[in-house]
Amino acid sequence: MRENNLQSKRRKKKHKRSENGILAGSILLCIVTLISITICLVMVFQNRAAQLQNVEVMNELETVRQEVEMSYTQDEVDQMVQEAVNQTKEQTSEEVSTAFLSKIKEMMEAGDGATEMLRFFFPEEIVVADAGRYYFFPIQDNLAKHTYNPLGFQMDGDQILHYYENGERVSHKGIDVSKYQESVNWKKVADDEVEYAFIRLGIRGYTEGEILVDDNFQENIEGALENDIDVGVYFFTQATSEEEAEEEAEFVIDSIEGYDVSYPVVIDIESVSNRKARTNELTREERTKYCITFCEKIKEAGYTPMIYGNLKTFMLMLDMEQLEDYDKWIAYYDEQMYFPYAFKVWQYTNAGKVSGIEGDVDLNISFEELKDE
Repeated sequence: MRENNLQSKRRKKKHKRSENGILAGSILLCIVTLISITICLVMVFQNRAAQLQNVEVMNELETVRQEVEMSYTQDEVDQMVQEAVNQTKEQTSEEVSTAFLSKIKEMMEAGDGATEMLRFFFPEEIVVADAGRYYFFPIQDNLAKHTYNPLGFQMDGDQILHYYENGERVSHKGIDVSKYQESVNWKKVADDEVEYAFIRLGIRGYTEGEILVDDNFQENIEGALENDIDVGVYFFTQATSEEEAEEEAEFVIDSIEGYDVSYPVVIDIESVSNRKARTNELTREERTKYCITFCEKIKEAGYTPMIYGNLKTFMLMLDMEQLEDYDKWIAYYDEQMYFPYAFKVWQYTNAGKVSGIEGDVDLNISFEELKDE
């Protein structure tokens, strides 16, 4: 998927966070983890009496972050850090202070950015960094969780991620392509053990709102099918009303008529780094409503709908509670998944290599047969 690259090589924007950018942006922000470590390591390293001694500090810090969706500006972080560090110095033992400072040093020497540190010290919350702010979302008990074992993921020598259960590989290798992969040799792609491909069908323009077919859609879908690669399709939405969401779904349905689309039909929901984008002012509720409208039209046509996005998409832009009935495809560029909720496909890199494709391609791993029989 390359939509946001109409301005600047799109995939780079996805949420493999730029550690250099985060660290350079604020050394003090890294110190915010002192707060986290104070809370967490007090609980881990101190005995019950020491925990009681620090309960006032913990309560004050938790009060600051207690809201479901709390975010901080840099000034707010700096003030909170200073107050918390002062209280920590006064109320924690030297042993605990040494322990959490050692942990900070260890993580910083390992190159961990502020986001990674916050995630480590707040394991019961999902931490999302966006536009200079940090958002904390408590993990919701009422949402389905994925059950993948982190130890089951293994990267092979070709940087292809696999998933194993009881020593047996159970995952499936897939790619997603658009016009940005230019001409694809689908015979070589099939020979490289690619089992499925999501083909970009089209987009709605950011500013004018015109629906456009991907330049290589027909070539890609026919080439994949001719080489026995299962296909799904995706459409990059910029709908600003339920009527436009229906229009997009109908466009997709009409465009795939006559093709054997056995994998999901996907709505791609991402933010656009364009100040004039039509969707910039949409609320979470509006985006969720339009997403449901699209998915329901796809389902009515006999296809399996799926929602694609990254952490920002699912945590900041959509209401997950309203989307439990739909399969998820998440982009997260790491060898270990951070997202706790159920998903069917994981796009784990935008810099993959596959025979038959010049340059980089998105690589995906799925954990079950996704196609409709």
